[in-house]
Amino acid sequence: MSADIAGTGRVRTSDAEREQVAAILRAAVTEGRLTLQEGDERLGRTYEARYRDELAPLTTDLPSGGWEALARTPEALAAARRRLRRHGSIVVLVAGLLVGAWLLSGAVFFWPLFPILFLTFGLMRHARFVRSGYPWGWGRGPWGPNRRVWSR
Repeated sequence: MSADIAGTGRVRTSDAEREQVAAILRAAVTEGRLTLQEGDERLGRTYEARYRDELAPLTTDLPSGGWEALARTPEALAAARRRLRRHGSIVVLVAGLLVGAWLLSGAVFFWPLFPILFLTFGLMRHARFVRSGYPWGWGRGPWGPNRRVWSR
């Protein structure tokens, strides 16, 4: 590797990162934000990219970097619903364990109420985000922070 590339701090991209950008571009073409020709050109540049900084310009002119379009794909919505069901199952399991501990403790005051309310609040918030179209979470993209546009 040449010294100028080693000193720049450029990071090589992975196949998973290229596939993520490709999915964003496909969703943008499906929405009509890119023409088929633009989509094909950008997909070609996506699969030719060797470094992360070569991927970022491919989606910068899309609203919120293309993340909203990606979040509205059927696969992303199905994954969000699966995560919500799993979250609900965990809340029910923990609530059952807390009620069981309360029954075994013989306490008069129903102390599991507060943790159950806290868990239920988190589940309701999760469900609200899934329903409103923001199922992707608050993570970071592979090449920098995701720019979220909260216009609703």
